[in-house]
Amino acid sequence: MTSYLKKNKVLVTGGSGRFGKLLIKKKIKNFLFPSKKEMDITKLSSIEKCVRKIKPGKIVHLAGLSRPLEVHNKNPEKSILLNIIATSNLAIVCKKYNIKLIFFSTSYVYPGTKGNYKETDSLLPSTNYAWSKLGAEAAVHMLKNSLILRVCMTERPFVHKFALSDVYLNFIFQEKIVNILPKILNYKGVINVGGPIQTVYEFAKKTNPKVKKILAKNVTGVRYKKNMSMSINKLKKILKNNKSLLKIS
Repeated sequence: MTSYLKKNKVLVTGGSGRFGKLLIKKKIKNFLFPSKKEMDITKLSSIEKCVRKIKPGKIVHLAGLSRPLEVHNKNPEKSILLNIIATSNLAIVCKKYNIKLIFFSTSYVYPGTKGNYKETDSLLPSTNYAWSKLGAEAAVHMLKNSLILRVCMTERPFVHKFALSDVYLNFIFQEKIVNILPKILNYKGVINVGGPIQTVYEFAKKTNPKVKKILAKNVTGVRYKKNMSMSINKLKKILKNNKSLLKIS
């Protein structure tokens, strides 16, 4: 692999997903999106074959199992395979070929009690989905040449009729993340990625004035996670020279 190819090509998994499709539309230079047939992330040999062909310097790992959330409870072995084992496979290949791995995790790995979590705070998932993401993080953490993005994003517009008025998050629309991603690829470690701290209802009402309030405590009981919010100060410092990207609400 030449040094030029290693520095400039970015292989992206999960191009058929909601966020992946937005990245493809953006037409970012040197971003390549192999299909599931071209690279099966559950198989080491398939990943290595694709990597040897494309010769990327970075892999952005979006692929995995997310919705519906119930599937992680009903079929945990599928969650383990597609989120934990597949990510571990990518980590093994990245280590072998000295490729940087950028992993999309979730804000749900935090405990969800006090809110405003920093990247260095303790983690405690409360769902199988979040546990599968944290399991994947463990493999990525073992690579020095890696970046974990704990993301809190959703599609535009907010499509639901009801929004939680007693739960705080950092929701940001996927289109904003598409613009932010190329600016942070060269960093390492962990970065919280999201918008300002607000209730889900406050966020939703900006693009869906007809949305109605609903209380999480009435839906999930007294043990609901009321404050899953993260501190995004690290992200703001990285983007401080780009005023348009700092407007991440």
